[in-house]
Amino acid sequence: MKYNYPEGATPLESEEILGLIPQHITTHKQLNAWEQRNILEGEKWARKKRNIVSVDFIKKLHVHMFSQTWKWAGKFRQSGKNIGVDWHMISIELQKLCDDVNYQLEHHSFSDDEIAVRFHHRLVWIHPFTNGNGRHARLMADLLIMHLKHARFSWGMHHDLYKATAIRKQYIEALRLADRGNYSLLISFARS
Repeated sequence: MKYNYPEGATPLESEEILGLIPQHITTHKQLNAWEQRNILEGEKWARKKRNIVSVDFIKKLHVHMFSQTWKWAGKFRQSGKNIGVDWHMISIELQKLCDDVNYQLEHHSFSDDEIAVRFHHRLVWIHPFTNGNGRHARLMADLLIMHLKHARFSWGMHHDLYKATAIRKQYIEALRLADRGNYSLLISFARS
């Protein structure tokens, strides 16, 4: 199968591609459709959970989002990527992230939207999994904001942010600005 990666996407290594479970998939479009069905199942599972800001939940959500697609679903990556912390540091960075977010929630350090968007941004920055990190981080932020009794984020009113589109370009630009400490564009994008 030939993969077409949009800007900012994490390419899969050949050994990671061997982890594909459904053998009938031959195109990237089929893979995206298959993953989307699996992601919806993960979302159903997650909506029933309470303690979502934990390393355990982060891993379990990835399992439920991708377990019908990838053998490595829910397992931290074990290689370097074009983004993310050194793979040896993933567990440590995720625990620090969860501790920070729980502190921010307890002390109302930022608005609820900003806490959830910062959570999303750091999850993407850590890049804990082989693939699916953006979709996973957006769902984590959605679950957190809904848990805080707010409307779900719209993420540019576009559910196909994994495709090369102008909306994806805006999203990537907002992430890069957040990399420099300015979250305003990403917060606006999340609610656009």
